[in-house]
Order: sequence, then C-alpha cells, then structure tokens
Amino acid sequence: MRTLLTGILFFIFLTSQVLAQKTSLPHPTAAQLAWHDTEFYLFFHFGPNTFTNLEWGHGTEIEDLFNPTALDCDQWCRIAKQAGAKGVIITAKHHDGFCLWPSKYSKHTVRESKWRNGEGDVLRELAEAARRNGLKLGFYLSPWDRNHPQYGTPEYNEVYANTLTELLTSYGELFEIWWDGANGEGPNGKRQVYDFHRFEKIAAQLQPNAVIFSDIGPGCRWAGNEAGLILTETNWCTLDTVGFQRGAGGPPQDTLNQGNINGANWMPAECDVSIRPGWFYHQEEDEKVKNPDQLWDLYLNSVGKGANLILNIPPDQRGRINARDSVSLVSFGQKLRDGFDMNLLKGKKRESTGARCVFAPKRFVGEVNDGDRSTYERVRFDRVGEAVVQFDLRRKKHFNTIVLREYIADGQRIQSFKVEAKYGQKWKEIAQSKTIGARKIIQFPTIKSRRIRVIVLEAKDMPLLSEVELYKI
Repeated sequence: MRTLLTGILFFIFLTSQVLAQKTSLPHPTAAQLAWHDTEFYLFFHFGPNTFTNLEWGHGTEIEDLFNPTALDCDQWCRIAKQAGAKGVIITAKHHDGFCLWPSKYSKHTVRESKWRNGEGDVLRELAEAARRNGLKLGFYLSPWDRNHPQYGTPEYNEVYANTLTELLTSYGELFEIWWDGANGEGPNGKRQVYDFHRFEKIAAQLQPNAVIFSDIGPGCRWAGNEAGLILTETNWCTLDTVGFQRGAGGPPQDTLNQGNINGANWMPAECDVSIRPGWFYHQEEDEKVKNPDQLWDLYLNSVGKGANLILNIPPDQRGRINARDSVSLVSFGQKLRDGFDMNLLKGKKRESTGARCVFAPKRFVGEVNDGDRSTYERVRFDRVGEAVVQFDLRRKKHFNTIVLREYIADGQRIQSFKVEAKYGQKWKEIAQSKTIGARKIIQFPTIKSRRIRVIVLEAKDMPLLSEVELYKI
C-alpha cells in the first residue's frame, strides 16, 4: 500500500511539473535570467564633460581637455563591490562623440589627447579592473554623435556598426549594451536615421549573452523616468513594442514604468538614476550626494519592485570616485549586507494548508525557503480562490520585511497577494501588494509573531513561487 501511494504521489508530482511548464506566457532568455540576477550595478559617466562642467558636450571640445591626473578604475570597482553592485557600465562614447578608447573610426578619441601620451584606453583599464574585482562589464555607446563629420548621412550607420563591432570584440564578455534614443543634430546640422536592426544583429552575433537596454529593448526596457523608481506596486516584465521606437517614439512613460500585463515580449524594467543631481561630475554638487538612506529607498523601489537598478557614480577630474560618493556607497552596501544577512524562514517548516496538501506532511521544509532560486513550488488555489503558503517559525520572532520571488523562468504570473501574521488564534493582514516578478521587497512596522503566510489573490496562471524570505531590518 505504501509503495502504491508513493507511486501515485510521484505520478501526480511529475504530471503537475509538466503542466506547470507548458505555458504560453512570455519568459526570459538565459541572458535575461542572468541579467535579472545582477539586480544592481553602477554607471560611470566620464568624458570631456567631466572637465568642461557640462552635461551634454558640443562635440567641438579639444581632445587635450580630457586629462585625468590619477585615473584608478580599480578604485571604481572596489567601491562598486563594497556598495553591493554586481556590475559596471561606462559611457564609452557620449553624445559629444569623444571615444574613451582609441577607435579606428574616429579622430576624436583618447589617442588624440595628451592623457597617457595618447597611448591610453579607459575601457581597457576598466575591463581589467572589473575582471580583477569579479564584476560584470557593460558599455554605453551613444548613437548620436555631435562630432563625427558623417553623422546625418547613410555612411554614418556603417561607421557606427564598425565602432560597435570594435567595442564588442575587444574587451571580453559584456552583460549589457546601453542605448538611449537621443537623436539631435550633428556637425552638419542633420539628424541621423539609425539602422538599429543592423546594430541589434551585430550585438546578438558578437555578444549573445549581453542584454540590450533601450525604450523598446529588446533585452530590457527603460523604466520611464530618471528618478530610479517603479512608481506603483505593479511592474510587469512584459511589454508590447509594435508601433514604437527608441526615443521620442517610445511607449508612454507610465507603460514603460508598469509594463503590459499581457505584453508579448519579456522586457523587464531597468531603473536609472544618478547619485548626484547631474550625470557627470560637477564640483558644486559635492554637497548634494544622495545619502545611504536615500539609496536604500531607491533600492526598495527598484530592485524591491522587480526591476534592476543602475546607479550613476560620476568619476571626478582625477579619474577617481569622490570621497563623498564613496562614503555614501560603502555605508549603503553595509546596510544591504546587514539587512539581508539572516533570513528567518530559511530551513523553517512549511505548514500544509487544507485539501491542497492532503498528501503532504503537516510540516515540511519547502522549495520556497531553501535559499535556492532555481527551485520553486506550485501554489494551488483553493475553493475560496486563494493560494496559501504558510510558515511556522517555531517561536515568536520580530520581523518587518518580507521578500518574495517568482519562478520567472516560466513567466510572470502573480497579479496580487497579501501577507498575514497570526496573533493568538486570529490572522491579521500586515501587507498587500500587486505583482512580484523577479523580486518583491515589502517593509512594514515591526511585529512579533510565530506564524506567517502569503496568500496569492490573483494570478494569470498557476503561481510558481521560488523564494519567500523574512527579515528584521
């Protein structure tokens, strides 16, 4: 009898696994899954603007203006690691057209400057520093070029394709390629018609593991603001892009921020923001650096709502991260490590709840609290239309933060949920929200309880929960 029951349970398990994975929902590629895991990384805006005190250069700046006196990319990467970042992206070329490497397709590069006697290559130094520090690497390459004489002509697309190829084949593996939609006038007064389809094919061929950022991806999307925020509790990783283009023709900003519930493409949001009011270094902003608490709030409202966060840290004229930025970042990184150091649910017992778990033991360690994002549990809805995951902490503990993750490899499903804690014989709601996606962090006033449960209220398909974590922060 025991053997027969075991066989039946195994058959039910296998069948439900197969059914759970047969879905028509959009889901991420392997590259996008790796991008989701990166979560938080730094942006470095660096170039002639650092020395002219501008945000957008004119393209007419003389090359000798670029002359960092003590460039130290290892310092950038050490600070990134201490801040909890997993990658770095740099403005290889901004709108002014100045290349931070000695490009063969431009005469407006570090080669024409006096820095390193014309032998320097900022990208090479950053790539090597990133590898030494275990960080992923990405490049921003502005299609708009206010310096190149062929900008505004069909020939410029060839120049850009060659420049892109140069970048993607010279510095190792990249995790992200960053495009914005800027398209202003070049030195001849003309605007460019970009051949983005060609550029995308080059990127896919040369860096298949790199995710392309833009208003319409195709790898990840802009979140619709430069404040670094998902503005509501809703953030779908899917987006419809038919009829839209990069830049002025992109989707509406609220759509970029929330995504489309039934979007055709897996295109998660990336939140971009600078630690200072500006994107390039300006000495007068030294007293306006965001403090650790502000960075924490940005993290909760980006990574904590299922997006990735790219935080800009502009190096100064020495080629170093300013001490004010460094202190704030390191303190924020420590807060991250301390805050998520002890998951109160890891290894604790899951409690079976009602008929949905009739064959399960009353208390067991589940896949949702094993600390492994690659495992998951199907959470079935009961007769009253709820799907419950319930935990026993064994004794009452204080907590104020819950973290949830969906198994997004099979798409995003959960539309809304609530969290309850047990007081005596009664359950009390302590939080409620909308989508989960890659990661959802919810904070609430500190409470003390032994039992807690997550109740899925609405879902597009059978909910697949990967992790539920509980913290006292």
